[in-house]
Amino acid sequence: MLGRLDFVYWPSRDAAADLVHWTDRLGADPVFAIERFETRVACVEPGDGPAVLFAEHLEGERPILLYRVDDLAAATEQLRSRGVEVGEPFEFPFGEGAELTNPGPQRVAVYERSRADRGDSLRGRRDF
Repeated sequence: MLGRLDFVYWPSRDAAADLVHWTDRLGADPVFAIERFETRVACVEPGDGPAVLFAEHLEGERPILLYRVDDLAAATEQLRSRGVEVGEPFEFPFGEGAELTNPGPQRVAVYERSRADRGDSLRGRRDF
């Protein structure tokens, strides 16, 4: 049901500092660092795994694992039919998603890559 784990969406108090730490010290490849709507988001690729998004606007301390699905509406309907509580939809550069409620502290979301061109166009952008 869940597709590929594309992103770890991590809350950040300082996306610029996280970007420097992950690229300069941990060796991740920088993807983008954008500042819009009074917040900052940085993206890095730390290897063969999922990309990591550091988002100053994301609430809480725990990251959200963001899994790709082919069709968000169909996936969320199927999840609901299995008793999964699906949160309000959200948007991010690569498409639309919805966070799922889990019995434990884990944060998981599904998203449809409906705007890959928009997300990919951010590659190399450095606002900070």
